[in-house]
Amino acid sequence: MKHKTLRFGEGFGVVLGNRRLQAAQMVLGPGKAEGNARNRHDGADQWLFVVSGGGIARINGKRYALRAGSLFLIERGDRHEIRNTGRARLKTLNFYVPPGYKPNGDELPAGKPADGSTADD
Repeated sequence: MKHKTLRFGEGFGVVLGNRRLQAAQMVLGPGKAEGNARNRHDGADQWLFVVSGGGIARINGKRYALRAGSLFLIERGDRHEIRNTGRARLKTLNFYVPPGYKPNGDELPAGKPADGSTADD
């Protein structure tokens, strides 16, 4: 059993995971964005849950509103950008299946498994 209390500091960080799934938190300040029109994860599906704040998700060229309680499945290969268009910080909890990042936050190459370590190992 693993456990983590989330603090939602600035930026992106892997918080917990195993060889099958990985959780990360992301906090974007007003006007900040993560990703771009070409950004995609070739090796993992991303579940993105908006904890608080608001903004816009651009997924495969379409715009979607982000607000507290929103849940998105961004499938592997989907091009996406997450942008904070509000005045407060945009806080999201993200799950990657299989893991999409190394514990230090570097993206894993498609088809390469994580070494099983997490931010807590």
